[in-house]
This record gives sequence, structure tokens and C-alpha cells, in this order.
Amino acid sequence: MASYNVAPLQRLVEQFERLPGIGGKTAQRLAYFVLNMPEDRAREFSDAIMDAHKKIHRCRICCNFSDQELCPVCRSETRDKTTICVVETPRDAIAIEGTNEYKGTYHVLHGVISPLNGIGPDQLCVKELLSRLNNGEVNEVIMATNPSVEGEATAMYISRLLKPLGIKITRLAYGIPVGGDLEYTDYVTLARALEGRSEL
Repeated sequence: MASYNVAPLQRLVEQFERLPGIGGKTAQRLAYFVLNMPEDRAREFSDAIMDAHKKIHRCRICCNFSDQELCPVCRSETRDKTTICVVETPRDAIAIEGTNEYKGTYHVLHGVISPLNGIGPDQLCVKELLSRLNNGEVNEVIMATNPSVEGEATAMYISRLLKPLGIKITRLAYGIPVGGDLEYTDYVTLARALEGRSEL
């Protein structure tokens, strides 16, 4: 922040820089925005952060974020409890909910297996998923991890654990996005699109 350095402002910039996707310039803009807030708005902002930290925890069943013991999906009487969609993050569950097509439940892993980053299966919510399958109620698990190397490895690891239980394991279909051009589509996506083709 050049040679003119105000320590509390610099600390604020550094905190914003820790957020994902926030670079130095954006962190400075956010810090100055917060600094120019009226004091009551700044207090509301900091109170909202602390309130979220204190009140939000993981759902006892699916590990999604919730302000109660169970999240709204797990509390719902109308959701199909025989199907579990396994996702990496709570944001992924929100994305699938946005389709209004899925009526089952979720399980949030809170990450993927990534040996390079020191993340193994024990750091994920895999044991919690396995404990949900003991009652014989679940008949399908949908692996909805991202189509990255880590996402694929995580999906394969979990599917190997579940196979002996006799539960149907499916994977989200991947292919060409709506509005996309074949010419600009990578070969892996094209191959997946061919594998997952459906009859018209």
C-alpha cells in the first residue's frame, strides 16, 4: 500500500486478501469501503460475521451448514430420503437446489481428497456418509463432485467404499454446455458427452 501505511488499515486489507478470489487491489477497495461506512453499519457488518460464526454449524445428518440441529432438507417430510446427492461444498448443494429438479437429500463432504494439499479421506465427512447408509433406507447415492482430478478421485474412493453395500452409485453426467460450440470444447468434455449420450 505504497509508503503511506496506516497499520489498522493495512491489517484490514490483509484480512480481505485472505478471502478466496480477492487480490490486493480488490482488498484495498473493500477495506476503504468498510472504512467509509457509518459506524452503525460497520458494527452490523462485524456482528453478522460473528453471529454466523457462533450460530451456524454442520447439520447432524448431512453436514451441510445449518443454524439448527438439522438443516431444512433433512428436517423436511417431503424429501426423498432414499437418495443422497454427495457434493463437495454447501455452495454445490445450493446450485443443485436451484434447478428445482432434485427432490432427494444431500451429503456435504467439505472438500475433496487432495494429497498435494495434505487432505485425505479422514479430513472429509466420509464417515458421516457411511453411517447414514446403515439403516438400509438409502438405495441410490449420486456422486456430484466436480469433474476435476481431485473430484474424480474422491468420487472413485467413495464409490469403492459403497460398492459392497449393494447401493446403486451414479455419477452426474458431463457434457457440452447449452450454447457451447463443439469446435471450442475440450476433448475430455467431448468424450464424456459421447459416453453420456441419450436417445431422442
